[in-house]
Amino acid sequence: MKNESRRIGEIIEASTHDFIAQSYELYDLPVLGSLVKCEQENTAIYAITSYATTSSLEPGRRPIARGRSETSEEDIFKSHPQLTQLLRSSFNGIVVGHKNNDTVYQYLPPRPARLHSFVYSCNSQEVQQFSQSLDFLMLLANSQSEFPVEELISAGVRYLSSAYDHPEEFIYRAGVSLAELLSADYLRLKNILSRIKL
Repeated sequence: MKNESRRIGEIIEASTHDFIAQSYELYDLPVLGSLVKCEQENTAIYAITSYATTSSLEPGRRPIARGRSETSEEDIFKSHPQLTQLLRSSFNGIVVGHKNNDTVYQYLPPRPARLHSFVYSCNSQEVQQFSQSLDFLMLLANSQSEFPVEELISAGVRYLSSAYDHPEEFIYRAGVSLAELLSADYLRLKNILSRIKL
């Protein structure tokens, strides 16, 4: 995990509980489960990346194969430079909290993110500050994602743990929280715990 926060995209669709952001560069997508944020005025909205896609800019128009006579993927883009203008990479974020002034709250913000808000990756210090509490796991466990929620939770825990000097301690703490949260759903808990081992 990098110690610098960088701008990775811009929100193109938003609701109270999630958003879709378009990456500025084709294929420059945050990893599954990473913590990202968008800032507006004195507030930051935090989300766990849940789904990513690269597709045509025109709805219903599927890209066609172009590399039959090329030797590498890079050669395809050199021969067809317009492709970077016809394709887009975007990612979804499940909202898991917000920060007002300097206080982090792990529940949904009062308003959704604004369209065209910039989306930033979070650095190690921000990840540690956000993940002091694990209440956000409830939001993830109850989210309606296009991606399997068990995979999303385990990817998020693995990603957040990488911000710590002793990631196994964070994973243990997350495992205890998940055991309490999913005590009535043993199979789901077992599936998640089997995926968050280092």
